[in-house]
Amino acid sequence: MIKAIIIDDEPLAREMIKEYLQAYPFISIVQECGDGFEGVKAISQHEPDLIFLDVQMPKINGFEMLELLNTPPAVIFTTAFDEYAIKAFEAHAIDYLLKPFSKERFEKAIQKVKGENEKVKISTKPQLDEETITISPEQHNRVVVKTGNNIRIIPMHEIEYMQADDDYVKIHTKNGSYLKKKTITYYEKIMDASQFVRVHRSYILQVQQITRIEPYEKDGHIAILKSGEKIPISKTGYPKLKAILGL
Repeated sequence: MIKAIIIDDEPLAREMIKEYLQAYPFISIVQECGDGFEGVKAISQHEPDLIFLDVQMPKINGFEMLELLNTPPAVIFTTAFDEYAIKAFEAHAIDYLLKPFSKERFEKAIQKVKGENEKVKISTKPQLDEETITISPEQHNRVVVKTGNNIRIIPMHEIEYMQADDDYVKIHTKNGSYLKKKTITYYEKIMDASQFVRVHRSYILQVQQITRIEPYEKDGHIAILKSGEKIPISKTGYPKLKAILGL
């Protein structure tokens, strides 16, 4: 038996998937959710093998929801927007169903789940390759983090600086710090280069937060932020920072 969760903000879309699934008794729907927040909680509670996931939903989109999961289940994306197809397959989705999809198209997706000789191929979990994936518009403007049972959406302009922390990035804001399982190189690529600069192998700064730059030891420098934090600037980071500041 395959445990499945449907995550879609449209009730009619959820009903259609449930209707189609009646033909596949080996798939059991353990819960249906109307947004990504509910989806994260449901996945944590039920640990499903498979999710049917919409892309565009209130609060957070489907890709942002997947980023909050430590071990995402297998995914079949269901959406009315074809521009996310490449991103979905970069996330190693089992299939990408473009609404409205027919029973015949749904059947093809289920066959991919079943695999050859009726063997379930649920072992292929989605993995978001942060070096190559296409970023949705929302992910350029905000960062979604999970703290305990709570989910917080952080607008980019609220980020004072980011700090590498092993396999995570620590995101510092005036309201606190949050961990995100991404690399600092990932954020260097997606953040607005006119507002954020990587001044050190372990730090990205928002330039609007800098009050002054001071010499530090030999040929080094440090940036003093509005918060009072002192951030090291490397020899390679200093020219990049001066260029953005027009110095």
